[in-house]
Amino acid sequence: MQPDKTPILVTGGAGYIGSHTCKHLATKGFTPVAFDNLSYGHKHAVKWGPLEVGDLNDKARLLEVINSHRPAAIIHFAAYSLVGESVTNPGKYYANNVGGTLNLLEAMRETGIDKIVFSSTCATYGIPEHLPIRETTPQNPINPYGKSKLMMEHMLADFDTAHGIRSVALRYFNACGADQDGEIGEEHEPETHLIPNILKSLTGDVPKLTVFGTDYDTPDGTCIRDYIHVEDLAHGHMLALQHLFDGKPSDRYNLGTGEGFSVKQIIEAVERVTGQIVPLEYGPRRPGDPPILTSDVTKARTRLKFETSASDVDTVVASAWNFHKIQAGR
Repeated sequence: MQPDKTPILVTGGAGYIGSHTCKHLATKGFTPVAFDNLSYGHKHAVKWGPLEVGDLNDKARLLEVINSHRPAAIIHFAAYSLVGESVTNPGKYYANNVGGTLNLLEAMRETGIDKIVFSSTCATYGIPEHLPIRETTPQNPINPYGKSKLMMEHMLADFDTAHGIRSVALRYFNACGADQDGEIGEEHEPETHLIPNILKSLTGDVPKLTVFGTDYDTPDGTCIRDYIHVEDLAHGHMLALQHLFDGKPSDRYNLGTGEGFSVKQIIEAVERVTGQIVPLEYGPRRPGDPPILTSDVTKARTRLKFETSASDVDTVVASAWNFHKIQAGR
């Protein structure tokens, strides 16, 4: 590793996971350069390095930023990620996620940057036949969002073969929580994630939390997911960067905890941490929601030495609640 203020270009660096990774990079001595079009990211979340406003589909602007900062590597978060929207507007997702990544890889080729960490997703697996999900589990995405991310993985592999651009793709599960200093957190619009929507029901930002489906083949009838704290994800990106700086070959890793919590268990954790009762209503299942999604993270633990430190459910909820209260008080 070369932490002497070495610049790292972070596409989507004003977003949720991107901004937390920028903070982590800065604490390790790097200079994170956030490249973001601010369509979903937030200018106020860029605090640990410069913000360069631009779009990946504007290749001239991208090249200008790369040539100005000369980053040693790239961490690539910039992608649209709303599953439902990807179904109703697939062109938006292919143009941005796939087209933007093509521009990024071509810009890397032209400027001699040969290392990239990619924010992939467990959505590339679709609905697995067997659990837990391993990196060898067949990738059969069921929506354009997941398909676009899988295409991006294929592009990375092809650019490695053709041009020697090495990559690490991190397929992570349910990102959650907030910076434990309260400086940044989850601020999606619209908000589709479970934990912030539970918290919004407590502060009256939404009238009730809707639980979609209570008849799944799980112990309490609600979906089970693998929740990983955003700070642990940021740490995972740092380890992937180290992997590339060490000259190791391209690879793919799951990032999760290997444990699953049901919707009801998450609600119980929120009530336990906040001391409040969550107002609930129940709705039908959402199409395409599998009963259980959990990860096998043996490969990341073995090869990247990846371990989680903040992903126990009460820590996740407490950090998110702290950030939510700070936001509500502004």
